Amino acid sequence: MHLPSHAIHPLINVLKLNFTYPVLEDDASSAKYDPSSGYLTVTLTKEVPGQIFDDLDLLAKLLAPRPTAPQPAIEVISTSNPLEGDNEEIDLVSKTEALSLEREREEILKAAENDWQLPQEIQEPQLSTSVQKYYGFLDMHSGYFRHVTHTENEVNELGADAETCPAAERRQKRLKHEDDKFDEEYYMADYADDDNIGELLTWKHPHTDHHENFKYTDEENAVMLRLPRKEYLPTKKQTHNLYLTLLTILFSYAYESRTNQCDPTPESAWTLSTLVSAFSALDPPDSALAPASLADPLKFTVDELTHALVTSYRRSFAFPLYRSFILAEACRIDVAGFLNGGKRTVVRCLLEMKAILDHHEVYYVYSKIWLDDFCVWAQACASETALITLAKQIAELKISKSSIGWRLEALEAATQNIEERESDSDDEDSEDSEG
Repeated sequence: MHLPSHAIHPLINVLKLNFTYPVLEDDASSAKYDPSSGYLTVTLTKEVPGQIFDDLDLLAKLLAPRPTAPQPAIEVISTSNPLEGDNEEIDLVSKTEALSLEREREEILKAAENDWQLPQEIQEPQLSTSVQKYYGFLDMHSGYFRHVTHTENEVNELGADAETCPAAERRQKRLKHEDDKFDEEYYMADYADDDNIGELLTWKHPHTDHHENFKYTDEENAVMLRLPRKEYLPTKKQTHNLYLTLLTILFSYAYESRTNQCDPTPESAWTLSTLVSAFSALDPPDSALAPASLADPLKFTVDELTHALVTSYRRSFAFPLYRSFILAEACRIDVAGFLNGGKRTVVRCLLEMKAILDHHEVYYVYSKIWLDDFCVWAQACASETALITLAKQIAELKISKSSIGWRLEALEAATQNIEERESDSDDEDSEDSEG
């Protein structure tokens, strides 16, 4: 394994790698730093000779904490009888001291069992009496929009209420904002503009071509080394929703890269953030349309996939420069192509998206509350099989124009009638001039 020089100095005393399979530190193991190349080469022996370590290029996964061993919900600490007699106070003190020492001992044992990492626990939902609401990846973030009215954030659709707006109200505001921004004449004009839209459709995204010799660049590796090192403990429903949110993020990336042919512009950060409802309205897709039991969080119905992408379609018709149904369909096929490349291709798309947002003085917050965690989760937790299966489902998905909520078919028919009348009028003028 090679580590670049810029990653060595801050990590040399704390670097901890978690491999997929066990390794041994024996006489054949070594570590050598080459100052001329700037690489630290570490050699370790596999516990099982010949075993294939497939994930050595996924640095965020290697650096992520090892999954915490599940702990019992209830633990019997003592079975002593109630306190009796005149020595009750003395007994209480001694028992308290013993309990404290026992807890301390248990914490040490748990830490040792978990390879000296702090165990993570799923917190039970509690009744909240605060107006503060959480948002972002697994609802882990808050505070990023407290001063949003003093920034030039043209993406935020919640205004000054971003920190306190409940989830249901976020969705209501988002839907109303989309309805208000949809411009029928704009959509008709782009429907009639075959030339410009046609050029966007013929372009092929390079990340939909997959090669066996996939390799991250040094720059991508450097970014992954700086990602947060967290252990995520989502519920089944949260895991399910993360995949749905990933679809909308990849759709936004597909739209921006297709319309600019992977050559970002000053407007790219705005486009990427606007097209993702989880960014602009802090309103990610949910599994409301999933089976009630949700026994398998990695299985998705056609209805919920459609519902998730309809939001992306609507936003692509209401906000950006090009507003076309066939363009949205091309972006959907791109998303299927990204997913078909597995977690490596997905992470590459997320890293490119992150690079654009990180360099924007306002929209970098969406990278902090969503993309940083998504990059780690996609590498360390996402199922390769689930991504491939989703790719097939998205490629075969049929999004109807009637499901968008606007009269797209009527607008397209009206545009065609106008074009036909103009064509007939031109023919008549031509005949008159010849006569």
